[in-house]
Amino acid sequence: MLTRPQTGEYAEHFAPYINEVPEGDLLAFLESQTKQLREEWGGASETQANYRYAEGKWSVKEVLGHMADTERIMSYRMLRIARGDTTPLAGFDEELYARHAGFDRLSLEELLRGFEIVREATLVLARQLDDAAWARTGTAAGGPASARAFAYILAGHAQHHTRILSERYTQAQA
Repeated sequence: MLTRPQTGEYAEHFAPYINEVPEGDLLAFLESQTKQLREEWGGASETQANYRYAEGKWSVKEVLGHMADTERIMSYRMLRIARGDTTPLAGFDEELYARHAGFDRLSLEELLRGFEIVREATLVLARQLDDAAWARTGTAAGGPASARAFAYILAGHAQHHTRILSERYTQAQA
């Protein structure tokens, strides 16, 4: 079973995401997240999916699109590091990505399905990695990074946004 990354395997700004991940089987937790999103948002209307809880905040669709984009980036980082690539990996500006993505023009179903597909690709990769690959380290966004840390970061990032959706957007479903 994959163990939680230790301090020094990730930049400190990623700690809140790692802390979002419960103890236990990480791969099972990753699988459960897509089911949870589908259960909570699969029946929402397009009007509900376009809801913003405050001026200047992302819509439900933009949050889901952001989750998929971040999954792609973190999974790519995990792949590069697991394969022994020590080239420093750049950070990214999530606001810029969201601004240029046009998520609100996509259907809620497209965005949910998109996240499910990218998560399945992450799981396929994760299942292929051995202990040595998980332990490999590199540099990402100016800090240390292990492949294992990125598996936890992407799980924690999705958990963070799923919690935000539940706390701040569920009134859209009323």
